[in-house]
Amino acid sequence: MIVYGTSISPFVRKVLVALAEKGISYEHRPVAPQAEDAAFRAASPMGKIPAIDHDGFRLADSSAILDYLERLNPQPALVPAEPKDAARARWFDKFAEVELHQKLGVVFTERFLKPRIFKVPGDEALAQQAVDKHLPPLFDYLDSQISGPFLVGGAFGIADIAVAAPFHNLRLAQVEVDPARWPKLAGWVALTLDRPAFVAAIAAPAW
Repeated sequence: MIVYGTSISPFVRKVLVALAEKGISYEHRPVAPQAEDAAFRAASPMGKIPAIDHDGFRLADSSAILDYLERLNPQPALVPAEPKDAARARWFDKFAEVELHQKLGVVFTERFLKPRIFKVPGDEALAQQAVDKHLPPLFDYLDSQISGPFLVGGAFGIADIAVAAPFHNLRLAQVEVDPARWPKLAGWVALTLDRPAFVAAIAAPAW
């Protein structure tokens, strides 16, 4: 299996973590979004990352890819079997993709991507506004949902992968979850990002 996409993307990170957890071998090709690479664009016509090519089966979108991996290699299961837990895991995947990533992405873009990658000044006021105003309600919610080492069903799964993935980008932007204000969330983020699969995904080549 070939995985296209820079590891700096939390969506690519989701796929790399899931592959590691399931023990599926793959080749990582770290391309940027919209890259003019013929093989990548065959797998992702819209130029979005991540994308995969598995023996000619091509697919883009991290959630769709995780669904494919779950059926391709069901064990260890990353989606709970119990219906309510399965639905809740899907909710956290969508929450991470939409609400969480959009707000974290502002901080990451202004403090990391623009100055470090694009070599242009970031908007610090915009980043600080996100840190002060937009992230706290999301952190409040997550802190209220954590009652153990895993978000759903008493086992590591897609909810943990999806929600934790963008928190590494927040670290790159020099922002940590305040353990005094959100103790459960801070502990969960640290524990989850320390999993070997996450460590390996974070260390994967970005370019």
